[in-house]
Amino acid sequence: MKFTDVISPFLAWSRAAKKVDTIPYPTQKNPGADRYRGFHINDTTKCIGCGRCEVICENKAIDMIKVEGIEPTKGDSGLRPVVDYGRCCWCALCIDVCSTGSLGFTNSYSWITENPDTCRYTPGIDKKGWDKEEKGYRQDNDVLGWAGSPREQMEIETPEKRIENFEEVVKGYTVEQAMEEASRCIECGLCISACPAHMHIPDYLKAIAEGRFVDAVKLFYDNNPLPEMCGKVCTRQCETVCAMGYQGESIAIRWLKRFACEQFDSLADVLALDAQPGEPNGKKVAVVGAGPSGLSAAYYLSKKGYEVHVFDRLDNGGGVSWNAIPEYRLPANGINKQMEVFEQAGVIFNFGREVTLDLLTELESGFDAVYLAVGLQKPSDARIEGEDIPEVRPAFDFLMSAPDKGEKLTGKKVIVIGGGNVAMDAARTCVRLGADVVLSYRRRVEDMPADDEEIHEAMEETIDFRPQTIPIRIEKTASGIKYLYHEAEMVPNPKGGRPRPKPKDDVEHAIEADILFSAIGQSSDIEFIPEAMQKEMEINWGRIIVDENQYTGFKNFFAGGDITPGEGDAITAIADGLRAVKGIINRLK
Repeated sequence: MKFTDVISPFLAWSRAAKKVDTIPYPTQKNPGADRYRGFHINDTTKCIGCGRCEVICENKAIDMIKVEGIEPTKGDSGLRPVVDYGRCCWCALCIDVCSTGSLGFTNSYSWITENPDTCRYTPGIDKKGWDKEEKGYRQDNDVLGWAGSPREQMEIETPEKRIENFEEVVKGYTVEQAMEEASRCIECGLCISACPAHMHIPDYLKAIAEGRFVDAVKLFYDNNPLPEMCGKVCTRQCETVCAMGYQGESIAIRWLKRFACEQFDSLADVLALDAQPGEPNGKKVAVVGAGPSGLSAAYYLSKKGYEVHVFDRLDNGGGVSWNAIPEYRLPANGINKQMEVFEQAGVIFNFGREVTLDLLTELESGFDAVYLAVGLQKPSDARIEGEDIPEVRPAFDFLMSAPDKGEKLTGKKVIVIGGGNVAMDAARTCVRLGADVVLSYRRRVEDMPADDEEIHEAMEETIDFRPQTIPIRIEKTASGIKYLYHEAEMVPNPKGGRPRPKPKDDVEHAIEADILFSAIGQSSDIEFIPEAMQKEMEINWGRIIVDENQYTGFKNFFAGGDITPGEGDAITAIADGLRAVKGIINRLK
């Protein structure tokens, strides 16, 4: 027998006289350490309901639930996490990976209750006594880096080289880069609600991450028949709500769509039986306009068995999106790959057909339904004195004339007025044609509606940005033109929104140039619609007002894309086409 065995009974009795502290301990106010992992709190104004905390929890102690007073919005699922302390082990993984940093622990740890059901609660919604406590465990993303991560950077041509030609600026991902970038997706699905076409973004990102590029392309075509175009020029509303972008960089959803399409020389071969015309149902539909909206409607109607005829005044498909956007952003060879898919699906194209009153009357009588998707073909007036001078031209017309394929500038000094993508495209095109370019915009650079990447790349390409410059007039000179403007100061808008520019003083500043391009927007031209037909439609500021199915209210006529009110981008036009398909099918039934 060991000595410890002999004395252990006496040691046990010695403890009997010691004061017991385990029973009253829960009632004592002993503070936890400053970084103690106590009870959950959640800043519900920062929480976006992405569900990352639910996914990471190994004990299934977190569920995402709908709570009263918080409605789903673009970028917020409307769900909030509820925690179950019968399961929680206080590992803090939910805090460490929280996309927005809204979750935390307080250093309170004492909670006396006789009702075990109260130990399951929704932090930030169910009010608790520790909600206002500032101490406790909080996320430190700078150290862990779990909540946000940088995106894989693609190779981009240097400004010095790219202004020498019209070759594509962005070089694309390698296979390894694309798979790594796609694997950053946490599958929260917030991007789906933000995408006008509600594409299956988490699903196709997962397919790319796993190297299943064929599957990714097929997922694209489930509700977007122009994925390569969108992969290069989409406004990427999905990326603006990406959970990974709050403390890191949003996933390169647009570039990954482009990557998957570029893995194949023929998208028609990839789709094979998936892009075949449906069983003929005896119905004919005319689509006016071969832009993103018209092509979308045509593709999905043809797959449903409708005989679809597309009419367009241009000699090729893609509309303004493909014909006005320069080659360095959207190479022409991409549309050919995608047009093969439309032809494989049985769409019948009638190119070079000007849309006239007679054509529309013919379509009204010869087809079961008509979808108008003609876009905005008419440059808006600049409403500046002197804009009728020959050296002043619409930037839209200039881009549509394919300057990247041969048009020569009449001078070397160019002014572009505007701050949208058309203005950036015109300015960057002129630089590539050897011109010195000044870009004038009424508001600040941060107010420009152009894509951020477009603005950044334009600034790199020697373009002289002149923000906060209000046009006064344009004068003809012996050698060209003189552009006069006021410097502007920004004043708050009483109705909210962007501050308004106002002349700082009466001083007139001048810039001399050879030519000026106005890029202040496009408007619709509805003169091709017969007057009797217009009276049966609701038309506001040249736009056709439609219902949720893109129906115009006149017979079996539907409309979508830029000729109807909307965002004015390709993916929204595609979404209009999808809605029109449903509307046409329901009406013709």
